[in-house]
Amino acid sequence: MNINQDAIDKMYMRRCLQLAKQGRALAKPNPMVGAVLVCGDRIIGEGYHIKYGEAHAEVNAFAAVRQQDEHLLPESTLYVSLEPCSHYGKTPPCADLIVEKRVKRVVCGCIDVFAKVQGRGIDKLRKAGIEVTVGVLEEECKLLNRQFNVFNTLHRPYILLKWAQTANGFIDDNGRAIALSSPFTKMLVHKLRSEYDAILVGRVTDEREHPQLNVREWSGPSPLRLVLHHGISLPELLDDLYQRNLQSLLVEGGATTLQSFINANLWDEIRIETAPVTVTNGTPAPRVPQGVELIAHEIHRKYIVETFYKHLKY
Repeated sequence: MNINQDAIDKMYMRRCLQLAKQGRALAKPNPMVGAVLVCGDRIIGEGYHIKYGEAHAEVNAFAAVRQQDEHLLPESTLYVSLEPCSHYGKTPPCADLIVEKRVKRVVCGCIDVFAKVQGRGIDKLRKAGIEVTVGVLEEECKLLNRQFNVFNTLHRPYILLKWAQTANGFIDDNGRAIALSSPFTKMLVHKLRSEYDAILVGRVTDEREHPQLNVREWSGPSPLRLVLHHGISLPELLDDLYQRNLQSLLVEGGATTLQSFINANLWDEIRIETAPVTVTNGTPAPRVPQGVELIAHEIHRKYIVETFYKHLKY
């Protein structure tokens, strides 16, 4: 592939990612996927997976092609952020539709880790004589569906640990609860909750603060509320959530519960909000593990929000 073609492929794959993100609220438990059909230097159709159980991104992209442009399909390239499915689920295989439409080339962002796909879609396309390129913006495409990928490779929910702390590293004021979020950062937390299937706190936090753990400052579904009691191990808890098809877990406290997940290396993402206040003493915030990657550092009127990722291989 020449340098110019590589740049073109990346440009259209970025568009796939933009489209895919529009399915964040309703595509679960399916992955977010975007697709773009290009002929020459013109987009003739695009789509994304809007809602679980309904048409996939590729189907919507083909449906968006105007009747007068359908004759261009045999000379077109289909860009899709995730490998087309090759099995019958809620919908027929997208790979079969692509073969039927006779597109010239398919560019995939990454392989689908779901056991019923895992390269089979690409094999089907190649056996039909379609040129397939895989791995364009691969890391970005994998990152988009971290929850789906962790769930299907590690067989447990994706785990985000989140806490708020003072500027000098405490999560309360001498053992008493303290407000450590601004109205805006509180809204961001509620938006985050809407994107997770379950939310968990420890018994002490539940008894002391009685947190509602729902979505009040954002539009969206509230996660399943869980309280961690003695008598169940973290692996048992996560296996139960996996069996219930809950792909993601947000852990909001307290310090002992958060640290127990860190100590067990059972986490994928950490989000820390630091408020511009100090206290004389209190419960120390959990310790961030060594070797993590800081992927976001945001400042919202002196409130700092940092996001860390664990390096994953799938």
